Amino acid sequence: MITARTLAYQILLHISQNVSHPDRLIRCMLERHSHLAERDRALVTELVYGVVRWQGRLDWHIDQLINIKPGRISPTIRTLLRLALYQILFLDRVPDHAAVNETVRIAKATHPAYLAGFVNGVLREAIRRGDVWDWPAEQSDPEQYLAATTAHPAWLVALWLRELGFAETRELCLANNRVAPMTLRVNTLKTDASRVHARLLEKGFRAERSPYTDDAIRVFSPRQDISQSEIYEQGWIQIQDEASQLVSHLVGPQAGEKVLDLCSGFGGKAIHLGIRMGNVGAVTAVEEAAWKLERLQDNAKRQGVAIIHTIVGSVLELHPDQYGEFDRVFIDVPCTGLGTLRRNPDIKWRRHPKDPYRLARVQAELLSHAAGFVKTGGALVYATCTLLREENEMVAERFSAAHPHFVLQPAASFLPWTCGSMTDGHYFKSWPHRHGIDGFFAARWQRVA
Repeated sequence: MITARTLAYQILLHISQNVSHPDRLIRCMLERHSHLAERDRALVTELVYGVVRWQGRLDWHIDQLINIKPGRISPTIRTLLRLALYQILFLDRVPDHAAVNETVRIAKATHPAYLAGFVNGVLREAIRRGDVWDWPAEQSDPEQYLAATTAHPAWLVALWLRELGFAETRELCLANNRVAPMTLRVNTLKTDASRVHARLLEKGFRAERSPYTDDAIRVFSPRQDISQSEIYEQGWIQIQDEASQLVSHLVGPQAGEKVLDLCSGFGGKAIHLGIRMGNVGAVTAVEEAAWKLERLQDNAKRQGVAIIHTIVGSVLELHPDQYGEFDRVFIDVPCTGLGTLRRNPDIKWRRHPKDPYRLARVQAELLSHAAGFVKTGGALVYATCTLLREENEMVAERFSAAHPHFVLQPAASFLPWTCGSMTDGHYFKSWPHRHGIDGFFAARWQRVA
């Protein structure tokens, strides 16, 4: 009989060998093994996300424990050791002997006997050491110390150390490793947040209203699939972080306007813009992946938003002479995604030190092209879900310098008053460790004659 640990190992192997989203793999695997008890289903999720979140630290432990060069361990054995060490070092409710025995059992079933013996020896040495580890020196090597203890790539830690200093970088890294609550956006076309909050409490969810926006509710450790709930099927709610919701406030669309959403993806923000317009006007969503726009249309129908039109295509291949000018143009550009590590911990291991530079060039090109669709007096909003200046402030500053007919507008003028700490007078920027929400950046300009 297949166990939760075996399933977690299979998912982790797939993640290590392919670019895959953990949540989708977990969902597919649990659908295939629907007989699993609720406790085992929860354990699969805990193990997969825990190992991915703490992968760098687990690898550091492995390299401390072995007597061979790290590169000589096969990826499959390293994945197995990560899985066991996460249980030994991070999960109090899993007995050490159970973690070792189950891991050795998997090793015997999938590898030669001598490798199962190797795994057994490494894990028993980890138990013997307990809390005694030779960490990098905090004072003389803060970059490696934080990289090892908080499980972040050293190159990323170095960037944040230069900008934020040691104490705040540590707080940011620790915040990235905390499990984020599920955040719901209430569909004000159909109901209000008070009604949804009351319904969630009736159903046994632990939920609270957002301190930043009236239409958001945080749900903690949900034991039920919210997408199978009545209020989801009725279109009352959508899963969307507060930072993402606040970007729509910055766009500030009005009823009857023409709005263009470039790089729309699954259209969470496009639908929110339509709701904020009272379902009056037109939102045009552009996305290269046709299947994402199909999901967008289904989601818009569920939420009762009828003003969204879609275009399948590349942003850079579209031109104003084809589609005209718009009152609001919003572009949520491709980025490193490093503001969403609480929800997507795998991202930090898939990024490369050169990615910010490479993406910043793409972002600048997309932003400049988007500007051509803005009518005189209209607004242009640029957004990312990353925390790196190279992709955020530096892109915005270069755009302002190259486009004097676009005037930067203060973000605070368009956001709820509760978000004052998320603006510096010019831009919107949220931080996981400061605000308890995803890390987003946004800038807004008005086109003048």
